[in-house]
Amino acid sequence: MEQQAEGCSMKEETITVILAGGEGKRLSPLTDNRAKPAVPFGGKYRIIDFTLANCLHSGLRKILVLTQYKSHSLQKHLRDGWSIFNPELGEYVTAVPPQMRTGDNWYQGTADAIYQNLYLLSRSDAKYVVVLSGDHIYRMDYAPMLKHHKETKADLTVACMEVPREEAKAFGVMEVNNQHQVQAFTEKPGNPASLPNNPDSSLASMGIYIFSIDKLVEVLQLDAENPLSSHDFGKDIIPKLIDGRGVYAYRFGGEEGRVSQDAYWRDVGTIDAFYQSNMDLLKVQPPLDIYQQDWPIRTYEPQLPPARTVSSATGNEGIFINSIISNGVVIAGGSAQNSVLFPKVSIENAAVVINSILFEGVEVGEDAHLENCIVDKNVQIPAGTIIGVDKKKDAERFDVSKNGVVVIPSSYKFG
Repeated sequence: MEQQAEGCSMKEETITVILAGGEGKRLSPLTDNRAKPAVPFGGKYRIIDFTLANCLHSGLRKILVLTQYKSHSLQKHLRDGWSIFNPELGEYVTAVPPQMRTGDNWYQGTADAIYQNLYLLSRSDAKYVVVLSGDHIYRMDYAPMLKHHKETKADLTVACMEVPREEAKAFGVMEVNNQHQVQAFTEKPGNPASLPNNPDSSLASMGIYIFSIDKLVEVLQLDAENPLSSHDFGKDIIPKLIDGRGVYAYRFGGEEGRVSQDAYWRDVGTIDAFYQSNMDLLKVQPPLDIYQQDWPIRTYEPQLPPARTVSSATGNEGIFINSIISNGVVIAGGSAQNSVLFPKVSIENAAVVINSILFEGVEVGEDAHLENCIVDKNVQIPAGTIIGVDKKKDAERFDVSKNGVVVIPSSYKFG
């Protein structure tokens, strides 16, 4: 009963804001026609499903999703897959595009995006605001972090994790005392501060924040009045709050409530990071546990027949080895190895797909060969086509990542 009362209290006292308006340029061409949080992931999901599932299982039922660039696909996904809360109980997942309520600008930064929607926070009667990114892959129970925030009476609590010091240059880096109070915060430092007990590691911000609402309103209003501000949480908001000694760190991967302890978190903001995170799901023991039965990752799924393999007219067996195969996939005499196949993919006779990610509706023609590829939706690969073997030739017509992943954009037409 006590746990149930605490869950009700969290739902009533807390509003969640998911930042989902970034352009995602580094993930092009996958983001040429969709917002980064709407990019498909893992055979059936969208990236934002992981953050939304965390909210669902953590008891956070008042959710604003701040959208901006190329948001149609994202808004359609929220409508189709996440219209599950009951507004009569004060629950909702609401997409909020720029409203121009504070001027004639689109969202100018992470802090400005929330500042432009302060009226939505103020009328919610919430005491706490959970600020999340909609473009990270991880599982986390936010309830223990919110409990930590209340117990410390913090103005701001920042989720953090240990990372190798060299990698910390891409993050906001924190220095903390024995009470987990943040003493310093530097956004993307050239020389990251190391941990006292581990000179090779740094404490990095995950972009997961819990604010006490009064303090959030105060700092956002001050930031909006500063013409020199970039209106970014990491660069402008957090450093100012540290002086008041009200900022605390919360270690990710410790006691995380009901979620199993895989402690996996990835920013899939580049093609190589996105590709590797999908490939992580194919490891013998995947570092990200998507199979925890009481922590399912919810998404929208169309009504499709089961996947199947079938022999071709020439007698070749359709096979797949160590792959994720979604509903509606048909492997007709071809093969998929160490690959992720989204719904309605078809692989024809003697075609070979290796170490690749095929989005919904991709058709691979007879005798084609794909290796180290990401193929976006509704692409027909002609018979006999070879991609991913000769990177120089591939680069003449496709994007090829730093690590050699070939990306074929959606609806691409061959020859």
